[in-house]
Amino acid sequence: MPQFSKSSLEKLNTCEAKLQILFKHIVTNYDCTILVGHRTEEEQELAYSENRSKKHWPDSNHNKIPSRAVDVSPYPVPKKWGDGDRNEYEKFRYFAFYVAGVADTLGIPIRWGGDWDSDHDVNDQYFNDLVHFELNE
Repeated sequence: MPQFSKSSLEKLNTCEAKLQILFKHIVTNYDCTILVGHRTEEEQELAYSENRSKKHWPDSNHNKIPSRAVDVSPYPVPKKWGDGDRNEYEKFRYFAFYVAGVADTLGIPIRWGGDWDSDHDVNDQYFNDLVHFELNE
């Protein structure tokens, strides 16, 4: 059975309780790793400057305490997912759909960074943040 590393748990523990519940449930059946929970001002501005975020500090859900957003990847982290590799993209999409199903079952409203408007059309995004999940309440 997969489980989170100490580093993943530390990052997840900076997040809202509902995100912790969701991803602790997810990891029991789907191996994944927590990349980011809460972001400091410096981390947020770096993410913005590297085009990994469209928001400045303190406007991201990652900047709240506790964080209302978490970045999670299937494990192992696909190598080329940021380079437009279609096969790697499909791994994230499959993972996101799994997460969405579990979240729905647990009654935890989430939004995925690959479907910002939550219309189930993953081809109409202005910005794909495939690792990003946030509470949508």
